[in-house]
Amino acid sequence: MLGFFKLFGRSPALQALDDALRAHGLHPLLVPDAVKLTIVRLLREDARRRGHDAACGDAAELLAYCMHGRATFLESASATAAERAEQRLAAAIDSGDSPDAKLVLLALHAGLVAPEIADRIEIAES
Repeated sequence: MLGFFKLFGRSPALQALDDALRAHGLHPLLVPDAVKLTIVRLLREDARRRGHDAACGDAAELLAYCMHGRATFLESASATAAERAEQRLAAAIDSGDSPDAKLVLLALHAGLVAPEIADRIEIAES
């Protein structure tokens, strides 16, 4: 292959998300590109308001918590960050239609959620 897409590089939004994932102890290669692209689309409005770095940081924190589970997340993050992610997860489960809920649902459907977190999520069947 000629590496056509490497010629132009990754978009700034994807680079910001990759950096945020690394900062929260999650290697970007563990998250499929399709999931990352969907996250960037979900974050568009929030990124316009607060900037890509802030929006991606919050999304990466919640995604890392969901993928690792509490114990593993605590190895690379503070107890405060774990508590904040736990509260966001609980609120996302309760609301069902918030940006955080969409992020959690995306991770769940992509098969990226830790078993301990997946057990807490109930999906209403239509």
